[in-house]
Amino acid sequence: MSKWKSLSEDISNWILNYANSNNISTLVVGVSGGIDSAVTSTLCAKTGLRTLVVNMPIHQNDSEYNLSNQHMMWLRSNWDNVESHVINLSETFDVLKNELSKKKVSDLAMANTRARIRMTALYSLAGSNNGIVVGTGNKVEDLGVGFFTKYGDGGVDISPIADLYKSEVYSLAESLDVIAEIQNASPTDGLWDDGRTDEDQIGATYDELEWAMNEIENPSVEIELNERLAQVMKIYLKLNLMNSHKMHPIPIFKNTNRKLQ
Repeated sequence: MSKWKSLSEDISNWILNYANSNNISTLVVGVSGGIDSAVTSTLCAKTGLRTLVVNMPIHQNDSEYNLSNQHMMWLRSNWDNVESHVINLSETFDVLKNELSKKKVSDLAMANTRARIRMTALYSLAGSNNGIVVGTGNKVEDLGVGFFTKYGDGGVDISPIADLYKSEVYSLAESLDVIAEIQNASPTDGLWDDGRTDEDQIGATYDELEWAMNEIENPSVEIELNERLAQVMKIYLKLNLMNSHKMHPIPIFKNTNRKLQ
């Protein structure tokens, strides 16, 4: 057995053990048509537990919408425990957008609103089926640059691939035989009407961000930073600081006065 197939077994067993320990019978995963959600939903399917995979378009472009549906079809053809659903949230988003537009809400805030609407739908399904919402974020996104929406795609119960670099997610996808179209698609969060990719938004590739994250955790005295590497490191550090509030526990005021009463 290859190390990637062994890893996929380990993660699926981890998901299963968590669910069994908490009397959970259903796993709920939002499927975007991207590599992270494809791998996560496949790992969930492999547990044998009832797995609900959900495509939640909000004015989605055809490519993302179709890839999500293709993946859900592939899952159903391989695992009998998988159920798929398409919940079109476009009208729901439009109603909220129309109201918020009166308050001059920014485009970025509206993009994040899409993710939060989807989170609400996933928790509605999980809460109605003795389930949990399974996160799809990888290590660079969740623990490096904070490239996720707080209480959106960051609102989950467990995160099976949050300790995997994007390159490791791709290797898992290959070992799991995830459909080639998803493996070859450009990473995107699907929150913008113009179809901008993750790299467009971040300004660096995932390989570059992985390098920066590794360099900080394991500094190399041998590497002399060229202009591009210096730029990537600057991008990484800026995003890591700016989004640190997403990656750390919610601050809680400690009432030390109570001891004096």
